[in-house]
Amino acid sequence: MAKRKLNKRQQWRIEKIQNERTTRMARREKAVEEQAEAGELGPEQEGLVIAHYGQQLDIEALEGDEPGRVFRCFVRANIDSLVTGDRVVWRPGKSETGVIVARCERDNLLQRPDNFGALKPVAANIDHIILVIAPEPEPHDNLIDRYLVASESSDIPAVILLNKTDLINDHNQEQIDTLLARYEALGYKVARTSATAGDGKPAPEVEALVRDQTTVFVGQSGVGKSSIIQTLLPDELLRVGAVSESTGKGVHTTTTAKLFHLPAGGDLIDSPGIREFGLWHMTPQEVEYGFREIRPLIGMCKFRNCRHMGDPGCALDAAAEAGTVSRARLKSFHRILQGMAEQQARGLKLT
Repeated sequence: MAKRKLNKRQQWRIEKIQNERTTRMARREKAVEEQAEAGELGPEQEGLVIAHYGQQLDIEALEGDEPGRVFRCFVRANIDSLVTGDRVVWRPGKSETGVIVARCERDNLLQRPDNFGALKPVAANIDHIILVIAPEPEPHDNLIDRYLVASESSDIPAVILLNKTDLINDHNQEQIDTLLARYEALGYKVARTSATAGDGKPAPEVEALVRDQTTVFVGQSGVGKSSIIQTLLPDELLRVGAVSESTGKGVHTTTTAKLFHLPAGGDLIDSPGIREFGLWHMTPQEVEYGFREIRPLIGMCKFRNCRHMGDPGCALDAAAEAGTVSRARLKSFHRILQGMAEQQARGLKLT
């Protein structure tokens, strides 16, 4: 995506902000050095990032004299961006403070693009993503596929969870069953639940999914993510968003990423609400990889520059004719590519 050109005042403002950040960072770094020289910092130990607050992070001690205790820490200037779920090396200071001196190697990193096309890290070291859908708002394969492409591209397993099963009726039963069967045939794990069932306790099927795992819930607003999280963490004050009766769209409820330890075992990273995963920062080749059944067909088209949009000799069209790729998924793939092309064209017009 082409970047928007900046006028002189905008360039000056950006430079001014960067200089201010550099100055603040230098002051923090000097303060850290003074603490270290004065012997005010304890020995290095491993910790876990459980929350992110601007320039400071909450670190849970994983070893040392008080494992499980939380410290508010600064970050050394030479460390890359940290996110909730990162394992770090840190040194304790005075009054439940500390300094992060290194980041441990990540198993994976979940990212999403911001409104300007830059990738924004969301969470790290995730065992699986649970994609929540519901009968209302009506689930659409194109939105589901966007999440799954992001999951596949991050090499993080995805589970599809149908919530609000109490809203299934004669009018939507067949459509939902057909939709879920399509993903089960591709090897995706599918589960069903209702957060409103029972006495506020987590549904057994949900508890089984998250036990002994590090989980991130995603999905469009209004599908009940916050309600599910509230049943898993009854002692936490999490706001539950209501679906607007006039529009059928939910409201965003979560404002900052935080890691919670679940009573039944496992961890949950509650991240900001996301209406949809924009994929226009990706290349068409990366989107191809994100479709499991299309991945083996990469490079099999007659022409190397095949756009997979009805081009002659397209291996994807041949697979759809043979029934090895569903026409519904191929149509979703085409819509994603078309949306990326339109987004890129809008970006070019801004230059």
